[in-house]
Amino acid sequence: MNPILKEDLQTINKLLSDTLVQGLTYLSKLDETPTSVDLISPTEKNLSSVGVGGQEALKEFIDRFESLMVASSGPRYWGFVTGGSTPAALMGDLLATIYDQNTQTTKGHGDVSAIVEFETIRLLLELFGLPDDFMGGFVTGATMSNFTCLGAARQWVGKRQGYDIARSGLTEPIHILSAVPHSSSIKALSMLGIGSRQVTKIPTLGPTREAIDMSQLEEAILRLNGEPFILISSGGTVNTVDFDDMKAISALKEKHHFWWHIDAAFGGFAAISPKYKHLLEGWERADSITIDGHKWLNVPYESAFFFTRKEHTLLQIETFQNSNAPYLGDPNENFNYLNFLPENSRRFKALAAWFTLKAYGKDGYREIVERTVNLAQELGQFITDSAAFELLAPTRLNTVCFTLTNGSEKDVNAFLSQLNDRGKVFMTPTFFNGRAGIRAALVNWRTTTEDVQIVKEEMNQVVQNLQSTVR
Repeated sequence: MNPILKEDLQTINKLLSDTLVQGLTYLSKLDETPTSVDLISPTEKNLSSVGVGGQEALKEFIDRFESLMVASSGPRYWGFVTGGSTPAALMGDLLATIYDQNTQTTKGHGDVSAIVEFETIRLLLELFGLPDDFMGGFVTGATMSNFTCLGAARQWVGKRQGYDIARSGLTEPIHILSAVPHSSSIKALSMLGIGSRQVTKIPTLGPTREAIDMSQLEEAILRLNGEPFILISSGGTVNTVDFDDMKAISALKEKHHFWWHIDAAFGGFAAISPKYKHLLEGWERADSITIDGHKWLNVPYESAFFFTRKEHTLLQIETFQNSNAPYLGDPNENFNYLNFLPENSRRFKALAAWFTLKAYGKDGYREIVERTVNLAQELGQFITDSAAFELLAPTRLNTVCFTLTNGSEKDVNAFLSQLNDRGKVFMTPTFFNGRAGIRAALVNWRTTTEDVQIVKEEMNQVVQNLQSTVR
């Protein structure tokens, strides 16, 4: 054995202990860690022939990169709808790395991770109040969740067109209807060969709404003359967290045959609150649902999951099976996750979600959702009451979409740049209804009213700075 590797093996307890101390030190200062830093790229170093060992690698990492870390898992990182990681989620993710299981089969070949994944999907269905008509699995993010669901949807359309797309490839165009599809769904359509331009955009209900106009949707369906199609609906849009009318779409399923996919990456969590679950009434009739774990579930990055109806399991296996690899077994003989989703090899992804669901339960997650929504409403009210800002749309759930009063795109960009550069909060730019705006998305379990107060003060200070500069 390589002598440095052998030494690291002999001192692995200390190496991991020192690494954990480093991580805990970061977490202890997370509230004070800036949300933005001046990115000065460190000088790149060449690969050593001999190596330096784990302890020196840790030291070099701290010396060169620690100061570049931002509080992306902190309470005031409000860009990209990014959650943090609950204590229990960190416990599960740490063990997932240590156990290093490959989540594939449930045949009892030592792969407990698949058993845990099955159980975690069931726990999530309970959390969201969805029936056990669904199966599911974990993937890296909402993009791959949408990809998985739309891959099965593609196979469904092909069967109705009379051929097996997974085997033969696309020979006919596939109709996609949607009002405000997320960019990850468009990306998935591109990757699946369906084509990012195949989406027929259905008008929304109005200038401040992103929900699909149901009368316009039905007219578009009738124009298809019975041809199969995929409907991508929004379970919480990115800019304004608007929801398509799930109950009305559910009724459409009684009259027309189509694959109904819901992108509920973070809006799906509305279902766990009695105050907001009406927004998703009827979604249990969907064929597939995307939800992101590293948003409101507050587990580490590279965690999302999907739900697809059990009646579509064969379609999914036809899409993702490893039929040309005899050493992996017959895909029709035993359920195996590598025949059910894109990746063959996966880490123990479900464990972080299992830990946090077990630790905090339905009540814990309801509290996180309702608290962060209340805080978003507080920020929205501040904007409404301020002469300097205005809302671009009502604050429906956890995302505040706003702009500067009478501000140009240049003004908005200058404000956001200075606000983010101060390092107390991070928000992202957007365009809504033809106007430059700013998004603040609150999903982090750590966020409190004190954080909102800090952000209010920061926003006021930046406005004052910009006004004094103009003078």
